[in-house]
Amino acid sequence: MTQRHDGRAPDETREVRITRNWLDHAEGSVLVEFGRTRVLCAASFTEGVPRWLKGKGAGWVTAEYAMLPRATNTRSDRESVKGRIGGRTHEISRLIGRSLRAVIDTKALGENTIVLDCDVLQADGGTRTAAITGAYVALVDAIEDARSRGLIGRNAKPLTGSVAAVSVGVVGGQPVLDLDYPEDSTAETDMNVVMTGDGRFVEVQGTAESEPFDRTLLDALLDLATRGCADLTTMQQAALADEVVA
Repeated sequence: MTQRHDGRAPDETREVRITRNWLDHAEGSVLVEFGRTRVLCAASFTEGVPRWLKGKGAGWVTAEYAMLPRATNTRSDRESVKGRIGGRTHEISRLIGRSLRAVIDTKALGENTIVLDCDVLQADGGTRTAAITGAYVALVDAIEDARSRGLIGRNAKPLTGSVAAVSVGVVGGQPVLDLDYPEDSTAETDMNVVMTGDGRFVEVQGTAESEPFDRTLLDALLDLATRGCADLTTMQQAALADEVVA
């Protein structure tokens, strides 16, 4: 397969857009779009930490993920109305939090907390990878907002690097980058890869949906993901370099 159903090459991401300051009140906010997947990421900075961290001189970064009822082609009930959070939601929330903490020096953050709320407005595959990629940019803006208000030190460096994520998989026997829903729903192998801006892996989630994959295919998928995350890192830095008038 040299061309995919939407005309992309196997190693091509969807069109990615990162729009900062999408909300008026959040310390950092980003609307991130991977094709038709749209996720709103809001970073809230508060003084203080959870009880189990008090007095330890370290901060905390965590995340909550949710999907709006009509993010997909049929309506799903809000989990708050159901009275319980689903396993998938818990898993993705934890993944986003782990991914962001991989590039945070909690001591440099001080006893402060940043919560990243990632709400899927529209889902077309890759919502968790879009959320991680957008949440990092919102996190940067929240830290700089706190710095400007004297809530963290002028020379403090809470961020130790950047983080982005992308999906890869095997569709029709071909390794491909950044799967949309039609590809994700039919993939023989599906994988989500989280990487730092300097090329290190934070998390690799890979599953063979039918036929097991060998080491050669795994290496090909990781190579694709490495290139994809490098491209996303460039887009993140370009978005952060743009001056935004709040």
